[in-house]
Amino acid sequence: MANQTIFASQATKNKLISNEAGGRAFQLDDRQALAQLAATGTLNHTFYQNAQAQLEQVLAFTQNVEPTFIAKTAVYARKNNHMKDMPVLLLAILSQLEQNLFKAVFPLVIDNGKQLRNFVQIMRSGAIQRKSLGSLPKKMINQWLINASDNQLLSANIGNQPSLADVLKMTHPKPKDANQDAFFAYILGKKYELEQLPLKVQVLEKFRQDLTQDVPDLPMQLLTNLSLSAQQWAEIAKNGGWQMLRMNLNTFARHGVFQIEGMDNVIANKLQDQDMIRKSRVLPYQLMATWAALDDAVPQVVRQALEQVMQAALENVPRLTGRVVVAVDVSGSMASPVTGYRKGATSKLRCVDVASLFACALKQVNPEIEIMPFDTQLHSLNIVEHESDVSLLGRLKQVFSGNKTRSIFEVAKQFAALGGGGTNCSIPLKRLNRDQRAVDLMIYFSDNESWADQLRTQHKTGMLYEWDILKQRCPHAKLVCVDLQPYTHTQVPERIDTINIGGFSDEVFRLIDLFAQGKMHADHWVSEIEKIELRT
Repeated sequence: MANQTIFASQATKNKLISNEAGGRAFQLDDRQALAQLAATGTLNHTFYQNAQAQLEQVLAFTQNVEPTFIAKTAVYARKNNHMKDMPVLLLAILSQLEQNLFKAVFPLVIDNGKQLRNFVQIMRSGAIQRKSLGSLPKKMINQWLINASDNQLLSANIGNQPSLADVLKMTHPKPKDANQDAFFAYILGKKYELEQLPLKVQVLEKFRQDLTQDVPDLPMQLLTNLSLSAQQWAEIAKNGGWQMLRMNLNTFARHGVFQIEGMDNVIANKLQDQDMIRKSRVLPYQLMATWAALDDAVPQVVRQALEQVMQAALENVPRLTGRVVVAVDVSGSMASPVTGYRKGATSKLRCVDVASLFACALKQVNPEIEIMPFDTQLHSLNIVEHESDVSLLGRLKQVFSGNKTRSIFEVAKQFAALGGGGTNCSIPLKRLNRDQRAVDLMIYFSDNESWADQLRTQHKTGMLYEWDILKQRCPHAKLVCVDLQPYTHTQVPERIDTINIGGFSDEVFRLIDLFAQGKMHADHWVSEIEKIELRT
Protein backbone atom coordinates (compact mmCIF):
# COMPACT_ATOMS: atom_id res chain seq x y z
CA MET A 1 0.00 0.00 0.00
CA ALA A 2 1.29 3.47 -0.89
CA ASN A 3 2.20 5.86 1.89
CA GLN A 4 -0.99 7.86 2.41
CA THR A 5 0.91 10.88 3.75
CA ILE A 6 2.02 11.68 0.20
CA PHE A 7 -1.55 12.35 -0.88
CA ALA A 8 -1.67 15.79 0.65
CA SER A 9 -3.95 18.40 -0.90
CA GLN A 10 -2.77 21.54 -2.60
CA ALA A 11 -3.54 23.46 0.58
CA THR A 12 -0.68 21.63 2.30
CA LYS A 13 1.71 22.27 -0.56
CA ASN A 14 4.72 23.03 1.62
CA LYS A 15 4.02 20.43 4.27
CA LEU A 16 7.07 18.57 5.57
CA ILE A 17 6.75 14.79 5.28
CA SER A 18 9.08 11.78 5.46
CA ASN A 19 10.44 10.60 2.13
CA GLU A 20 10.91 6.94 1.21
CA ALA A 21 14.42 6.96 2.73
CA GLY A 22 13.15 8.33 6.05
CA GLY A 23 14.45 11.87 5.59
CA ARG A 24 12.64 15.19 5.46
CA ALA A 25 10.97 16.38 2.26
CA PHE A 26 8.25 18.70 1.04
CA GLN A 27 5.16 17.20 -0.57
CA LEU A 28 4.61 18.36 -4.15
CA ASP A 29 1.15 19.71 -4.83
CA ASP A 30 -1.23 17.43 -6.73
CA ARG A 31 -0.52 18.75 -10.23
CA GLN A 32 3.25 18.78 -9.72
CA ALA A 33 3.13 15.27 -8.28
CA LEU A 34 1.10 13.95 -11.22
CA ALA A 35 3.50 15.57 -13.68
CA GLN A 36 6.49 14.05 -11.84
CA LEU A 37 4.96 10.57 -11.97
CA ALA A 38 4.04 10.94 -15.65
CA ALA A 39 7.51 12.14 -16.65
CA THR A 40 9.52 9.51 -14.75
CA GLY A 41 7.23 6.61 -13.89
CA THR A 42 7.42 3.37 -15.86
CA LEU A 43 5.17 1.27 -13.59
CA ASN A 44 8.26 -0.77 -12.69
CA HIS A 45 9.93 -1.24 -9.30
CA THR A 46 12.36 1.47 -8.21
CA PHE A 47 14.95 1.52 -5.41
CA TYR A 48 12.42 2.60 -2.77
CA GLN A 49 9.06 1.83 -4.34
CA ASN A 50 7.15 -0.94 -6.10
CA ALA A 51 5.01 -0.71 -9.24
CA GLN A 52 1.74 -1.03 -7.31
CA ALA A 53 2.59 2.03 -5.23
CA GLN A 54 3.15 4.07 -8.41
CA LEU A 55 -0.22 2.98 -9.76
CA GLU A 56 -2.01 3.84 -6.52
CA GLN A 57 -0.38 7.27 -6.46
CA VAL A 58 -1.46 8.06 -10.01
CA LEU A 59 -5.03 6.98 -9.25
CA ALA A 60 -5.08 9.11 -6.11
CA PHE A 61 -3.68 12.27 -7.70
CA THR A 62 -5.98 12.07 -10.72
CA GLN A 63 -8.91 12.27 -8.31
CA ASN A 64 -7.67 15.65 -7.10
CA VAL A 65 -6.89 17.45 -10.36
CA GLU A 66 -9.15 18.57 -13.18
CA PRO A 67 -9.56 16.26 -16.22
CA THR A 68 -8.09 18.90 -18.55
CA PHE A 69 -4.78 18.81 -16.69
CA ILE A 70 -4.77 15.00 -16.78
CA ALA A 71 -5.28 15.17 -20.55
CA LYS A 72 -2.51 17.71 -21.05
CA THR A 73 -0.15 15.77 -18.79
CA ALA A 74 -0.74 12.61 -20.83
CA VAL A 75 0.10 14.44 -24.07
CA TYR A 76 3.12 16.18 -22.53
CA ALA A 77 4.53 12.93 -21.12
CA ARG A 78 4.19 11.23 -24.51
CA LYS A 79 5.28 14.02 -26.86
CA ASN A 80 7.86 15.84 -24.71
CA ASN A 81 9.16 13.17 -22.35
CA HIS A 82 8.67 10.24 -24.78
CA MET A 83 7.16 8.06 -22.07
CA LYS A 84 5.11 4.97 -22.93
CA ASP A 85 3.04 3.40 -20.16
CA MET A 86 2.21 6.43 -18.00
CA PRO A 87 0.54 8.46 -20.80
CA VAL A 88 -1.55 5.39 -21.68
CA LEU A 89 -2.56 4.93 -18.03
CA LEU A 90 -3.66 8.58 -17.85
CA LEU A 91 -5.61 8.12 -21.10
CA ALA A 92 -7.36 5.08 -19.64
CA ILE A 93 -8.29 7.07 -16.52
CA LEU A 94 -9.53 9.91 -18.72
CA SER A 95 -11.89 7.52 -20.54
CA GLN A 96 -13.93 7.36 -17.34
CA LEU A 97 -13.83 11.09 -16.59
CA GLU A 98 -14.42 13.16 -19.71
CA GLN A 99 -15.32 11.69 -23.12
CA ASN A 100 -14.52 14.74 -25.27
CA LEU A 101 -11.06 15.08 -23.74
CA PHE A 102 -10.51 11.34 -24.13
CA LYS A 103 -11.33 11.54 -27.85
CA ALA A 104 -9.03 14.54 -28.30
CA VAL A 105 -6.08 12.94 -26.52
CA PHE A 106 -6.41 9.40 -27.88
CA PRO A 107 -4.62 9.92 -31.25
CA LEU A 108 -1.87 11.97 -29.56
CA VAL A 109 -1.00 9.25 -27.05
CA ILE A 110 -1.85 6.20 -29.19
CA ASP A 111 0.58 6.98 -31.99
CA ASN A 112 1.64 3.43 -32.87
CA GLY A 113 0.48 -0.16 -32.57
CA LYS A 114 2.43 -0.88 -29.39
CA GLN A 115 0.73 2.02 -27.63
CA LEU A 116 -2.63 0.70 -28.85
CA ARG A 117 -1.93 -2.73 -27.35
CA ASN A 118 -0.70 -1.10 -24.12
CA PHE A 119 -3.98 0.80 -23.87
CA VAL A 120 -6.04 -2.38 -24.32
CA GLN A 121 -3.92 -4.17 -21.73
CA ILE A 122 -4.39 -1.44 -19.12
CA MET A 123 -8.13 -1.12 -19.79
CA ARG A 124 -8.61 -4.88 -19.42
CA SER A 125 -6.29 -5.34 -16.43
CA GLY A 126 -8.59 -3.99 -13.76
CA ALA A 127 -5.99 -1.34 -12.84
CA ILE A 128 -8.59 1.43 -13.22
CA GLN A 129 -11.38 -0.59 -11.59
CA ARG A 130 -12.79 -2.02 -14.82
CA LYS A 131 -12.02 -5.03 -17.04
CA SER A 132 -14.01 -4.16 -20.15
CA LEU A 133 -13.16 -1.65 -22.85
CA GLY A 134 -16.45 0.23 -22.99
CA SER A 135 -18.18 1.57 -26.11
CA LEU A 136 -16.18 4.78 -26.68
CA PRO A 137 -12.72 3.23 -26.14
CA LYS A 138 -13.73 0.39 -28.45
CA LYS A 139 -14.84 2.91 -31.07
CA MET A 140 -11.53 4.83 -30.83
CA ILE A 141 -9.51 1.61 -31.08
CA ASN A 142 -11.42 0.55 -34.19
CA GLN A 143 -10.99 3.99 -35.69
CA TRP A 144 -7.22 3.66 -35.24
CA LEU A 145 -7.23 0.15 -36.75
CA ILE A 146 -9.31 1.13 -39.78
CA ASN A 147 -7.22 4.23 -40.54
CA ALA A 148 -3.80 2.67 -39.86
CA SER A 149 -1.38 2.17 -42.75
CA ASP A 150 -0.15 -1.26 -43.78
CA ASN A 151 3.18 -0.53 -42.05
CA GLN A 152 1.42 0.48 -38.83
CA LEU A 153 -0.71 -2.66 -38.82
CA LEU A 154 2.30 -4.85 -39.55
CA SER A 155 4.19 -3.26 -36.66
CA ALA A 156 1.14 -3.62 -34.42
CA ASN A 157 1.23 -7.34 -35.13
CA ILE A 158 4.51 -7.64 -33.22
CA GLY A 159 4.17 -8.58 -29.56
CA ASN A 160 1.72 -10.24 -27.19
CA GLN A 161 -0.33 -9.60 -24.03
CA PRO A 162 -2.40 -8.64 -25.89
CA SER A 163 -1.57 -9.51 -29.48
CA LEU A 164 -3.14 -7.65 -32.39
CA ALA A 165 -5.32 -10.75 -32.93
CA ASP A 166 -6.56 -10.41 -29.33
CA VAL A 167 -7.47 -6.77 -29.97
CA LEU A 168 -9.36 -7.62 -33.16
CA LYS A 169 -11.34 -10.31 -31.32
CA MET A 170 -12.31 -7.80 -28.61
CA THR A 171 -13.32 -4.90 -30.84
CA HIS A 172 -14.51 -6.45 -34.14
CA PRO A 173 -13.59 -3.56 -36.46
CA LYS A 174 -15.34 -3.38 -39.82
CA PRO A 175 -12.69 -3.49 -42.59
CA LYS A 176 -12.72 -0.54 -44.96
CA ASP A 177 -11.93 -2.61 -48.07
CA ALA A 178 -11.17 -6.12 -49.34
CA ASN A 179 -7.45 -5.77 -48.64
CA GLN A 180 -8.02 -4.90 -45.01
CA ASP A 181 -10.63 -7.66 -44.70
CA ALA A 182 -8.05 -10.17 -45.93
CA PHE A 183 -5.40 -8.73 -43.60
CA PHE A 184 -7.64 -9.02 -40.53
CA ALA A 185 -8.42 -12.64 -41.52
CA TYR A 186 -4.69 -13.25 -41.89
CA ILE A 187 -4.03 -11.89 -38.37
CA LEU A 188 -6.87 -13.95 -36.88
CA GLY A 189 -5.73 -17.17 -38.56
CA LYS A 190 -8.85 -17.37 -40.73
CA LYS A 191 -9.13 -18.18 -44.42
CA TYR A 192 -7.88 -15.48 -46.78
CA GLU A 193 -6.73 -15.01 -50.38
CA LEU A 194 -3.02 -14.21 -50.64
CA GLU A 195 -3.63 -11.91 -53.61
CA GLN A 196 -6.00 -9.75 -51.55
CA LEU A 197 -3.48 -9.11 -48.76
CA PRO A 198 -1.60 -5.80 -48.70
CA LEU A 199 1.46 -6.02 -50.93
CA LYS A 200 3.95 -6.02 -48.03
CA VAL A 201 2.18 -8.92 -46.35
CA GLN A 202 2.24 -10.86 -49.62
CA VAL A 203 5.98 -10.21 -49.87
CA LEU A 204 6.49 -11.39 -46.28
CA GLU A 205 4.58 -14.63 -46.81
CA LYS A 206 6.37 -15.39 -50.07
CA PHE A 207 9.73 -14.80 -48.37
CA ARG A 208 8.81 -17.12 -45.49
CA GLN A 209 8.11 -19.82 -48.08
CA ASP A 210 11.38 -19.24 -49.94
CA LEU A 211 14.24 -17.74 -47.94
CA THR A 212 16.44 -17.53 -51.03
CA GLN A 213 14.51 -14.47 -52.22
CA ASP A 214 15.66 -10.91 -51.51
CA VAL A 215 15.05 -9.84 -47.92
CA PRO A 216 11.88 -7.67 -47.85
CA ASP A 217 11.98 -4.17 -46.37
CA LEU A 218 9.79 -4.92 -43.34
CA PRO A 219 9.99 -4.46 -39.55
CA MET A 220 12.91 -6.56 -38.32
CA GLN A 221 10.86 -8.38 -35.67
CA LEU A 222 8.80 -10.05 -38.43
CA LEU A 223 11.94 -11.68 -39.83
CA THR A 224 14.08 -12.57 -36.83
CA ASN A 225 12.43 -15.97 -36.19
CA LEU A 226 13.60 -17.18 -39.61
CA SER A 227 16.86 -18.98 -40.37
CA LEU A 228 18.69 -16.13 -42.08
CA SER A 229 22.26 -15.92 -43.32
CA ALA A 230 24.74 -13.23 -42.27
CA GLN A 231 24.22 -11.57 -45.67
CA GLN A 232 20.47 -11.46 -45.12
CA TRP A 233 20.97 -9.95 -41.68
CA ALA A 234 23.16 -7.36 -43.38
CA GLU A 235 20.26 -6.52 -45.71
CA ILE A 236 18.00 -6.04 -42.69
CA ALA A 237 20.56 -3.59 -41.27
CA LYS A 238 20.67 -1.69 -44.58
CA ASN A 239 16.87 -1.48 -44.83
CA GLY A 240 16.06 -0.71 -41.20
CA GLY A 241 15.28 2.58 -39.52
CA TRP A 242 17.71 4.49 -37.32
CA GLN A 243 16.32 3.45 -33.93
CA MET A 244 16.13 -0.19 -35.00
CA LEU A 245 19.79 -0.02 -36.03
CA ARG A 246 20.83 1.55 -32.72
CA MET A 247 18.96 -1.02 -30.66
CA ASN A 248 20.25 -4.09 -32.54
CA LEU A 249 24.00 -3.56 -32.92
CA ASN A 250 24.71 -6.54 -30.69
CA THR A 251 22.22 -8.64 -32.67
CA PHE A 252 24.03 -7.82 -35.91
CA ALA A 253 27.37 -8.68 -34.32
CA ARG A 254 25.97 -12.00 -33.08
CA HIS A 255 24.78 -12.93 -36.58
CA GLY A 256 28.07 -12.14 -38.28
CA VAL A 257 27.08 -8.90 -40.03
CA PHE A 258 30.29 -7.09 -39.06
CA GLN A 259 32.36 -9.94 -40.49
CA ILE A 260 31.13 -8.98 -43.96
CA GLU A 261 33.64 -6.64 -45.57
CA GLY A 262 32.54 -3.00 -45.45
CA MET A 263 29.44 -3.52 -43.30
CA ASP A 264 31.03 -1.83 -40.28
CA ASN A 265 31.39 1.37 -42.32
CA VAL A 266 27.91 1.01 -43.85
CA ILE A 267 26.32 0.85 -40.40
CA ALA A 268 28.58 3.58 -38.97
CA ASN A 269 27.64 5.93 -41.84
CA LYS A 270 23.95 5.17 -41.42
CA LEU A 271 24.16 5.91 -37.71
CA GLN A 272 25.63 9.33 -38.54
CA ASP A 273 23.00 10.23 -41.16
CA GLN A 274 21.79 13.64 -39.97
CA ASP A 275 18.32 13.38 -41.53
CA MET A 276 17.71 9.99 -39.92
CA ILE A 277 18.97 11.27 -36.56
CA ARG A 278 16.54 14.20 -36.61
CA LYS A 279 13.57 12.05 -37.63
CA SER A 280 14.33 9.44 -34.96
CA ARG A 281 14.26 11.96 -32.08
CA VAL A 282 17.29 10.26 -30.55
CA LEU A 283 17.79 11.08 -26.86
CA PRO A 284 21.15 11.35 -25.06
CA TYR A 285 20.22 8.74 -22.46
CA GLN A 286 19.25 6.27 -25.22
CA LEU A 287 22.71 6.63 -26.75
CA MET A 288 24.29 6.12 -23.35
CA ALA A 289 22.21 2.97 -22.86
CA THR A 290 23.29 1.64 -26.25
CA TRP A 291 26.95 2.37 -25.58
CA ALA A 292 26.83 0.77 -22.13
CA ALA A 293 25.36 -2.46 -23.54
CA LEU A 294 27.65 -2.81 -26.58
CA ASP A 295 29.19 -6.23 -27.11
CA ASP A 296 32.96 -6.44 -27.62
CA ALA A 297 32.28 -7.75 -31.14
CA VAL A 298 30.86 -4.38 -32.24
CA PRO A 299 33.68 -2.66 -34.23
CA GLN A 300 35.42 0.49 -33.04
CA VAL A 301 34.23 2.51 -36.05
CA VAL A 302 30.63 1.90 -34.96
CA ARG A 303 31.43 2.93 -31.38
CA GLN A 304 33.00 6.14 -32.69
CA ALA A 305 29.90 6.76 -34.80
CA LEU A 306 27.76 6.67 -31.64
CA GLU A 307 30.03 9.27 -30.08
CA GLN A 308 29.54 11.51 -33.12
CA VAL A 309 25.78 11.02 -32.94
CA MET A 310 25.89 12.24 -29.34
CA GLN A 311 26.93 15.66 -30.61
CA ALA A 312 23.71 15.88 -32.65
CA ALA A 313 21.69 14.62 -29.69
CA LEU A 314 23.01 17.49 -27.53
CA GLU A 315 21.49 20.22 -29.69
CA ASN A 316 19.04 21.10 -26.88
CA VAL A 317 21.74 21.62 -24.28
CA PRO A 318 21.46 25.31 -23.31
CA ARG A 319 24.26 27.86 -23.23
CA LEU A 320 24.07 29.25 -19.72
CA THR A 321 25.38 32.58 -18.49
CA GLY A 322 26.86 33.56 -15.14
CA ARG A 323 28.30 31.33 -12.44
CA VAL A 324 26.73 27.89 -12.78
CA VAL A 325 27.17 24.90 -10.46
CA VAL A 326 25.85 21.40 -11.23
CA ALA A 327 25.40 19.04 -8.26
CA VAL A 328 25.25 15.33 -9.15
CA ASP A 329 23.90 12.79 -6.67
CA VAL A 330 26.17 9.71 -6.76
CA SER A 331 24.65 8.01 -3.69
CA GLY A 332 23.71 4.34 -3.47
CA SER A 333 20.06 4.71 -4.47
CA MET A 334 21.14 6.42 -7.70
CA ALA A 335 22.62 3.07 -8.81
CA SER A 336 19.11 1.76 -9.51
CA PRO A 337 17.93 1.45 -13.16
CA VAL A 338 16.57 4.77 -14.40
CA THR A 339 13.46 3.07 -15.85
CA GLY A 340 13.02 0.73 -12.90
CA TYR A 341 13.44 -2.99 -12.39
CA ARG A 342 11.57 -5.08 -14.95
CA LYS A 343 11.83 -8.87 -14.99
CA GLY A 344 13.91 -9.97 -17.96
CA ALA A 345 14.26 -6.47 -19.39
CA THR A 346 15.90 -4.23 -16.78
CA SER A 347 17.90 -1.41 -18.36
CA LYS A 348 21.64 -1.35 -17.68
CA LEU A 349 21.42 2.44 -17.52
CA ARG A 350 21.24 3.72 -13.94
CA CYS A 351 20.02 7.00 -12.52
CA VAL A 352 23.62 8.00 -11.76
CA ASP A 353 24.62 7.28 -15.38
CA VAL A 354 21.91 9.63 -16.66
CA ALA A 355 22.78 12.29 -14.08
CA SER A 356 26.46 12.11 -15.00
CA LEU A 357 25.69 12.24 -18.71
CA PHE A 358 23.51 15.32 -18.25
CA ALA A 359 26.25 17.00 -16.21
CA CYS A 360 28.91 16.16 -18.82
CA ALA A 361 26.64 17.42 -21.61
CA LEU A 362 26.11 20.73 -19.81
CA LYS A 363 29.85 21.10 -19.26
CA GLN A 364 30.62 20.32 -22.89
CA VAL A 365 28.48 23.27 -23.97
CA ASN A 366 29.40 25.41 -20.93
CA PRO A 367 33.07 24.69 -20.09
CA GLU A 368 33.13 27.13 -17.17
CA ILE A 369 30.49 25.41 -15.06
CA GLU A 370 31.53 23.53 -11.93
CA ILE A 371 30.42 19.95 -11.25
CA MET A 372 30.03 18.78 -7.65
CA PRO A 373 29.44 15.02 -7.15
CA PHE A 374 28.03 14.20 -3.71
CA ASP A 375 26.54 11.53 -1.49
CA THR A 376 27.20 12.22 2.22
CA GLN A 377 30.35 14.06 1.20
CA LEU A 378 31.71 15.91 -1.80
CA HIS A 379 33.86 13.84 -4.16
CA SER A 380 36.92 15.37 -5.77
CA LEU A 381 37.33 15.29 -9.53
CA ASN A 382 41.10 15.67 -9.11
CA ILE A 383 41.79 12.14 -7.86
CA VAL A 384 44.12 10.06 -10.06
CA GLU A 385 43.39 6.31 -9.99
CA HIS A 386 46.64 5.21 -11.66
CA GLU A 387 50.04 6.90 -11.98
CA SER A 388 49.85 6.75 -15.77
CA ASP A 389 46.36 8.23 -15.84
CA VAL A 390 44.94 11.72 -15.46
CA SER A 391 42.29 12.90 -13.02
CA LEU A 392 38.59 12.73 -13.85
CA LEU A 393 38.66 16.51 -14.16
CA GLY A 394 41.48 16.10 -16.64
CA ARG A 395 39.45 13.58 -18.61
CA LEU A 396 36.53 15.99 -18.66
CA LYS A 397 38.80 18.69 -20.04
CA GLN A 398 40.08 16.30 -22.72
CA VAL A 399 36.56 15.62 -23.93
CA PHE A 400 35.44 19.24 -23.79
CA SER A 401 38.54 20.52 -25.57
CA GLY A 402 37.77 18.21 -28.50
CA ASN A 403 40.40 15.59 -27.64
CA LYS A 404 38.72 12.37 -28.79
CA THR A 405 41.06 10.10 -26.82
CA ARG A 406 38.27 10.20 -24.23
CA SER A 407 34.61 9.83 -25.17
CA ILE A 408 31.80 11.54 -23.30
CA PHE A 409 30.36 8.06 -22.66
CA GLU A 410 33.54 6.86 -20.97
CA VAL A 411 33.88 9.94 -18.80
CA ALA A 412 30.21 9.86 -17.76
CA LYS A 413 30.57 6.20 -16.79
CA GLN A 414 33.72 6.87 -14.74
CA PHE A 415 32.07 9.90 -13.19
CA ALA A 416 29.12 7.72 -12.19
CA ALA A 417 31.48 5.31 -10.41
CA LEU A 418 32.14 7.89 -7.68
CA GLY A 419 30.40 7.63 -4.33
CA GLY A 420 27.77 5.05 -3.51
CA GLY A 421 27.03 6.08 0.08
CA GLY A 422 24.02 7.76 1.71
CA THR A 423 22.33 10.94 0.47
CA ASN A 424 22.83 14.47 1.78
CA CYS A 425 21.51 16.98 -0.76
CA SER A 426 22.62 19.95 1.33
CA ILE A 427 26.35 19.12 1.05
CA PRO A 428 27.11 21.05 -2.20
CA LEU A 429 25.30 24.17 -0.95
CA LYS A 430 26.98 23.88 2.43
CA ARG A 431 30.42 23.95 0.77
CA LEU A 432 29.47 26.93 -1.40
CA ASN A 433 28.28 28.78 1.70
CA ARG A 434 31.38 27.86 3.70
CA ASP A 435 33.62 29.22 0.94
CA GLN A 436 31.39 32.29 0.42
CA ARG A 437 31.11 31.47 -3.27
CA ALA A 438 28.85 33.45 -5.57
CA VAL A 439 26.32 31.46 -7.65
CA ASP A 440 23.83 32.53 -10.32
CA LEU A 441 22.36 29.13 -11.19
CA MET A 442 22.44 25.87 -9.23
CA ILE A 443 21.30 22.63 -10.92
CA TYR A 444 20.72 19.35 -9.07
CA PHE A 445 20.39 15.89 -10.65
CA SER A 446 19.12 13.52 -7.98
CA ASP A 447 16.38 11.13 -6.86
CA ASN A 448 15.68 13.56 -3.97
CA GLU A 449 15.96 10.82 -1.33
CA SER A 450 18.02 12.93 1.07
CA TRP A 451 18.09 11.58 4.63
CA ALA A 452 21.56 12.31 6.12
CA ASP A 453 21.01 16.05 6.59
CA GLN A 454 18.50 16.23 9.45
CA LEU A 455 18.01 19.60 11.17
CA ARG A 456 16.74 20.56 14.58
CA THR A 457 14.38 23.12 13.09
CA GLN A 458 10.95 21.70 12.33
CA HIS A 459 10.22 23.81 9.25
CA LYS A 460 13.02 23.11 6.75
CA THR A 461 15.01 20.42 5.04
CA GLY A 462 18.79 20.66 5.20
CA MET A 463 18.92 21.67 1.54
CA LEU A 464 16.36 24.47 1.95
CA TYR A 465 18.24 25.71 5.01
CA GLU A 466 21.49 26.02 3.03
CA TRP A 467 19.71 27.46 -0.02
CA ASP A 468 18.20 30.25 2.09
CA ILE A 469 21.68 31.10 3.39
CA LEU A 470 23.07 31.23 -0.14
CA LYS A 471 20.19 33.48 -1.21
CA GLN A 472 21.20 36.04 1.39
CA ARG A 473 24.55 36.36 -0.39
CA CYS A 474 23.22 35.84 -3.94
CA PRO A 475 19.67 37.24 -3.99
CA HIS A 476 19.25 36.65 -7.75
CA ALA A 477 20.39 33.03 -7.71
CA LYS A 478 18.08 30.35 -9.14
CA LEU A 479 17.78 26.67 -8.26
CA VAL A 480 16.79 23.82 -10.60
CA CYS A 481 16.02 20.43 -9.02
CA VAL A 482 15.84 17.63 -11.60
CA ASP A 483 14.33 14.46 -10.15
CA LEU A 484 14.99 11.26 -12.11
CA GLN A 485 12.58 9.00 -10.22
CA PRO A 486 8.78 8.82 -9.70
CA TYR A 487 8.70 10.14 -6.13
CA THR A 488 6.28 12.92 -5.28
CA HIS A 489 8.27 15.15 -2.95
CA THR A 490 11.14 17.62 -3.13
CA GLN A 491 13.90 19.00 -0.94
CA VAL A 492 13.10 22.63 -1.83
CA PRO A 493 9.48 23.63 -2.54
CA GLU A 494 8.49 25.52 -5.67
CA ARG A 495 8.81 29.29 -5.53
CA ILE A 496 9.91 32.16 -7.77
CA ASP A 497 13.60 31.20 -7.58
CA THR A 498 13.14 27.40 -7.58
CA ILE A 499 11.84 24.91 -10.11
CA ASN A 500 11.29 21.17 -9.70
CA ILE A 501 11.50 19.16 -12.94
CA GLY A 502 11.01 15.43 -13.47
CA GLY A 503 12.32 13.33 -16.33
CA PHE A 504 15.33 11.98 -18.17
CA SER A 505 14.71 13.10 -21.76
CA ASP A 506 16.24 16.12 -23.48
CA GLU A 507 13.12 18.07 -22.49
CA VAL A 508 14.98 18.68 -19.21
CA PHE A 509 17.52 20.84 -21.06
CA ARG A 510 14.78 22.97 -22.64
CA LEU A 511 13.11 23.61 -19.29
CA ILE A 512 16.43 24.54 -17.65
CA ASP A 513 17.05 27.03 -20.44
CA LEU A 514 13.60 28.64 -20.15
CA PHE A 515 13.88 28.93 -16.37
CA ALA A 516 17.43 30.33 -16.48
CA GLN A 517 16.28 33.02 -18.92
CA GLY A 518 13.26 33.93 -16.80
CA LYS A 519 10.82 32.90 -19.53
CA MET A 520 8.59 30.75 -17.34
CA HIS A 521 5.33 31.51 -15.61
CA ALA A 522 5.34 31.47 -11.80
CA ASP A 523 4.01 27.89 -11.84
CA HIS A 524 7.12 26.89 -13.81
CA TRP A 525 6.92 23.31 -15.06
CA VAL A 526 3.16 22.98 -14.52
CA SER A 527 2.64 26.09 -16.63
CA GLU A 528 4.54 24.43 -19.51
CA ILE A 529 2.10 21.53 -19.40
CA GLU A 530 -0.84 23.94 -19.23
CA LYS A 531 0.30 25.52 -22.53
CA ILE A 532 -0.62 22.39 -24.48
CA GLU A 533 -3.66 23.02 -26.67
CA LEU A 534 -6.32 20.34 -27.00
CA ARG A 535 -8.97 20.33 -29.70
CA THR A 536 -12.11 18.74 -28.32
